[in-house]
Amino acid sequence: MAFDPAWKECHRKGLLSGLNVDEQIEAVIKTVDDHPFIQSSPEQARHVAKFRVRLLDLSG
Repeated sequence: MAFDPAWKECHRKGLLSGLNVDEQIEAVIKTVDDHPFIQSSPEQARHVAKFRVRLLDLSG
């Protein structure tokens, strides 16, 4: 999914500092909002993003 590299890039740029995990997810989704999955299934994309953050321990 495009979310993982976007997450890492946003962290590298410091765009997620001071945000809680839900806010971070929303910020990252906004950077890839043209992705077909996000366009067609925005709620499911958010669920997958939350799962990826937990699964890969991306929050820390």
